[in-house]
Amino acid sequence: MNVATLPDIAAQASRQALPLDWVGMCGIALPILMDGKRLSAKADVGVSLDDGAARGIHMSRLYLALETLENEELTPASVQRLLERFLQSHEGLSNNAYLNIHVEPLLKRPALVSALAGWKAYPISIFASLKNGMFHVELKIDVNYSSTCPCSAALARQLIQQQFVEDFPGKQLESAAVLEWLGSTEGIVATPHSQRSTAQIHVQLNEFVDEFPTLQLIDQAEAALGTAVQTAVKRADEQAFALANGQNLMFCEDAARRLHRTFKRNPALKGFALKVIHAESLHAHDAVAQSSWNGFRA
Repeated sequence: MNVATLPDIAAQASRQALPLDWVGMCGIALPILMDGKRLSAKADVGVSLDDGAARGIHMSRLYLALETLENEELTPASVQRLLERFLQSHEGLSNNAYLNIHVEPLLKRPALVSALAGWKAYPISIFASLKNGMFHVELKIDVNYSSTCPCSAALARQLIQQQFVEDFPGKQLESAAVLEWLGSTEGIVATPHSQRSTAQIHVQLNEFVDEFPTLQLIDQAEAALGTAVQTAVKRADEQAFALANGQNLMFCEDAARRLHRTFKRNPALKGFALKVIHAESLHAHDAVAQSSWNGFRA
């Protein structure tokens, strides 16, 4: 059969002339190059259908254009070029183009004390658009950490003090006896509760940024919080982690403020929206705090 004779229904005029904000595809599987590594990703692609009389867009053209990401490093510039290609393939139909990329790279992270290391996954999403000639790109990263409740820690300390008074009523003690008591389960009768928590970091990049600062943002977040979850550990690492939690007691409000102060100093960022989620071990619900800067809304 002659290809020229195959029907092109999408090219026909619409019976209900109406422009559409976004038409495209979601969840396209593709490989990308990020930080020199080939990663498995999912992409959402689309364009606006500004010609309301047109029946539809050319989805195959968007799909085929994604091939450029297979062998080209993913940068803001390469994403912008791809969006421009979307619009070139839809000249007369579309003024705006969109690309979302979702990827979960593995980063090898060292233990706190020992020579061990292990892999951690960091969900990352890139949201890019080219609207009426204006390029806009955002980056979202999830970072897991541990949070120990300050209130719980204070209540646990009070119970330990009460137990001390009960065990040694009005006694003069040698330091060795106190040391032994502190190391016993009879003495330390209570411990504070902590939980695995998540920081959702959503940022808008400045125009001059020439690469996606994913590792930089992850490192800054984990340094600000001080209690990043661990991978392979020895007992010395676990003890160091307990010490880090004890020195970084945090309500969700504290975590949000730490991250806000950190990212506000990052020159690569034009704005951000932060959300921290403490998956409570005391309650059946989560504790959540949000913060934003420079008018950015996720």
